[in-house]
Amino acid sequence: MNFNIIKSSFFILLLGVTTSAMAKTPKHVILFMIDGLHWQAPEKVKMPNFKALMQQGTYIEKSYVLLPHHPTVGDYSKYNSCSFPNPVLHSGTVFIKPENKLLQESLPANLTTAFVVNTAAYRSVARGFDTSIMDGKLTDEQVVDSAINLLDQQQPAFMRVHLQSPGELGRSVNSATPDQAFYEDVFGKGSPYVAGIENADKLLGKFVRHLKESGKWDDTVLIATSDHGQSNIGWHPLFDEDSWATPMVFAGKGIAKQRTLPYFEHTDLAATISMLLDAKAPSNNGGSGRIVKEILAKNDAENFNHPQYIKTINEQNKRFSMYKAELLLASDDNLHYSIILASLENTILTPEPFYHQDRITEWHKAGTTEHMIAANDIILEQMKTALGK
Repeated sequence: MNFNIIKSSFFILLLGVTTSAMAKTPKHVILFMIDGLHWQAPEKVKMPNFKALMQQGTYIEKSYVLLPHHPTVGDYSKYNSCSFPNPVLHSGTVFIKPENKLLQESLPANLTTAFVVNTAAYRSVARGFDTSIMDGKLTDEQVVDSAINLLDQQQPAFMRVHLQSPGELGRSVNSATPDQAFYEDVFGKGSPYVAGIENADKLLGKFVRHLKESGKWDDTVLIATSDHGQSNIGWHPLFDEDSWATPMVFAGKGIAKQRTLPYFEHTDLAATISMLLDAKAPSNNGGSGRIVKEILAKNDAENFNHPQYIKTINEQNKRFSMYKAELLLASDDNLHYSIILASLENTILTPEPFYHQDRITEWHKAGTTEHMIAANDIILEQMKTALGK
């Protein structure tokens, strides 16, 4: 037997194993979404699988999403079938335009992508996925089973798995009657929302177990979160701050363990997922999110700092609507207030309008998020002064 050949073969084999082990890019990045996940749910209900990921990865208690508004009229509704957070998530920018490239469209052609959800509501952000299953008849269990099958058969590099039922059950709480223990309380006794979240967590556990048992876990980054939060009274009303925030956890290959970050924005997801897959982000404009490298074990998070654009924009929109309502009420007694309001809306007193949610398709005209926020502040200050605040 030629020991030099054996030695050479062993070296080649070892080199292959070492190269594979040292590969920086995960084979799979999976976005596992539990619709309407309240930011306090991991502490208030039984979510052992989500909590296990928190220990195994990097956790953000409140990741902020753009106002979960879903206009059914106007320019936005012509191109979008779902609420603001979804096109923002997939395009990675608050400047929503029909020509925006989505995350799954911007990945290299050799990377397979898939989307599984039990509703057709997300059809406008499903564009560009190699495989898309959007069937409202599926249960959450069937969504996870379908995702597992796709994972085994197609080995997608990027996959979004979305369980719609918890959000729908949250809305049912909002329809409860005063005689029910969970009336206006998603965490109340017997709440269908709690049951939906706990079931979703069990399915998350099933999904993670499959990743581990199939040998995929060590080459996967799993991101568990939602597309919006949940109000304590149920559903996601526009100006309830609990609607704006949802928990998020990153776990898996290369992710820092037992780390917490104080802030994250869903705008950052597209850029960060692109970074994980060594790909170019789908957007690079003044409204784009940022790559959050602090989720990685190799990077220090001690000096992590985020400008918190989404939270600021949401707060501005809330204050604008409140001030506008006050000006309208005041105009009943004094028409001067209605003139002030009309002047602000029509840019008579300022060079730019307030960039509120009904103008979202015009936000890109601001050029940058920073400028949009500054322009909004000018108008808010004028409204505040007019009201004598």
